[in-house]
Amino acid sequence: MALTNLRCFQAYTSRVQACRQLLTGSRALTHFSQSVRMPRFCFCSSSELQMACSETGFLHTNCRNYHMELGNNLNSIMRTVQLHEEAGSNLKSNSKWTDEQIFLKKLNHLSSYKDISKLIHSLESLSDTMVAAALQRLCDVQLENSILKDPKVVMEDEVFTSLCFQLEQESPHLSDSGLVNALNALVKLRVDPWSTLMVRLVSESQERLDKSQMNITNLCVLAESLFRLEGPGCAMLEQIMNQVQSANLEDWKVDEMAMVYRVLQLGIGERGKYQDLLNKINNFTVTQVPQLSPKLTCTVLNALTVLDQTQALPLVIKLCKHSIRHVPHFTDDELINVLDAFIHFGHNDQFFTDALERRVNKCAFAMHPNTIAKVMEYCSKKRILSKTIFNVVAESFVYNADTFTTAQIAELVVPFGKLNYLPPSAPSFFRKLERILSTRFAQFQPCVLLNLLHSCTLVERYPLNFLAKVFNPYFLQQLQAEEPHLRKLVLSQLTQLFLTVTLECPSYEGPKLLPKYRVKSFLTLGQSLESLTDVQLFSRVKVGLVDLLGSRTYFASHVLTPYFYTLVLLSEEYKSIMKSTRATGEGREPQPSYTIASANVSGIGGVMISICIDDQKRFCANSHNLLGREAIKQRHLQLLGYDVVQIPFFEFEPLNTRSARLEYLHRKVFPNSYRLSW
Repeated sequence: MALTNLRCFQAYTSRVQACRQLLTGSRALTHFSQSVRMPRFCFCSSSELQMACSETGFLHTNCRNYHMELGNNLNSIMRTVQLHEEAGSNLKSNSKWTDEQIFLKKLNHLSSYKDISKLIHSLESLSDTMVAAALQRLCDVQLENSILKDPKVVMEDEVFTSLCFQLEQESPHLSDSGLVNALNALVKLRVDPWSTLMVRLVSESQERLDKSQMNITNLCVLAESLFRLEGPGCAMLEQIMNQVQSANLEDWKVDEMAMVYRVLQLGIGERGKYQDLLNKINNFTVTQVPQLSPKLTCTVLNALTVLDQTQALPLVIKLCKHSIRHVPHFTDDELINVLDAFIHFGHNDQFFTDALERRVNKCAFAMHPNTIAKVMEYCSKKRILSKTIFNVVAESFVYNADTFTTAQIAELVVPFGKLNYLPPSAPSFFRKLERILSTRFAQFQPCVLLNLLHSCTLVERYPLNFLAKVFNPYFLQQLQAEEPHLRKLVLSQLTQLFLTVTLECPSYEGPKLLPKYRVKSFLTLGQSLESLTDVQLFSRVKVGLVDLLGSRTYFASHVLTPYFYTLVLLSEEYKSIMKSTRATGEGREPQPSYTIASANVSGIGGVMISICIDDQKRFCANSHNLLGREAIKQRHLQLLGYDVVQIPFFEFEPLNTRSARLEYLHRKVFPNSYRLSW
């Protein structure tokens, strides 16, 4: 193995200047073929470099001129690299820095490019493993959302260019691991794939691949690099996957198994490709779950989510249960992936929720906004009203709101409305939200803003200061531009927002919603502001109502009102109930009875009776807390003059006898009258 010597160049200053003047003066780039695109790093030819360096006393392998084109300026960076050759190996380690583990430990604690460069520059030599690790760590600190933060600083640094030069020269002597990991890091750092360095590394990888001697880990790292370079059409990828499939699955380690999942997740396994391989791995992984670390658990769950492995539910459930013990140890990104898996596969576990509550309660003020938003999305989609989570998230938002993007703010606030919950810090929470809306209103996407404001009204927080902007034709045009055909859900939200301020905020005198943006009914196919009635629960209630009223004709279901809501309503024919007395047989006490008579009034006392049959889906999970959209419906019906009778599942379902159901319905529908007796 070769050693990279990173000694200082003070003793060679004059020679370096001579090389630079000679090479830049002669425009050494003209030797490249015109058919090849100019690489990000352009190297002068070895013959030119040998001739220049021989005049200054250098060996031709000791100097390399890197050119980078930045705008119209061409800057040259000179770096001297001296090679040690011992016993046929170009990479050897000496002194205390030869211990790779010590180097890697120090490297992993560095969080800036300057610190990494300083550490590398302090060494006399690096093994290929250390070079690859340094480049990988450089990726970790420099890449943010797959974007290189300071490309100019990195590319012009002489330590980086020295590493690139050494990798290019020593590619035949690199270990398999050093080769593929270095290539992977350079791909992530956006080094030009047509540069001499990248071409040599890919070519060397092809030669190693042809020998079929790479292990699973190196094959996976190489596959990831090639996929990023050339996409799924790369011919080498198929060769790699053939070797992966031919390997003995029983010999794989858990980290190798996770890497195969990650490779297939990139896109190689899309549209069912390599599904047979996936099925084998899924069946094998079930037995290996207890050995998985937090990172590997997250990796496998994320891959199963991306690949939509719904047929692997036994594995998914086992991984979800296994992840409970790792909740305190997941990084923010790992926790996001795990929550995505729970959401995607519809899994829910009370022990996981408990562990998540402890994590959020302890770390909410330090958690990344993305993680906070994902936790709230998980609670929202699973209808989990965790007061512990909601309370601490609301408190942390008051202090950290400025770090959230507009989309993250909406993802955080909407669950409060959906699950119909106000935290103890609600006054300060909504004051902070109002300030953000005032200063950043234009930054919100129209649909995101509408969803946010609509959610506020579900918990009786009315955004009166912003309704004039929402009902403004300009905003509605923006909304229509974002949603060309304005989905019915968007129109329903606009309509309910308008209905809310009309009924609950009579002091509002701003613009009204134009009739063309109003829907006729809140009950629509797909996403709807109203919930469909549970068929089984409705059937049982219907039988009880027939017993109570004497006939099916006296009530109707799915009645569309002029106020956009669909109701179970007592029929127009059931106008008035008149009390009468019926003679009874000997020895029996008289019982009150009722007959039906027509009158010009509706229901009892002139009030329309609306029956809300609320099944489990209308409440938060494992709770009797009504969802926001159901609460606002009942609130609006009461304001419109309806007598709302709520029949929740947890009260009606335990009633097992006809008489018990009849007694319950009578008490609910006619609480101030005698029990019916037909």
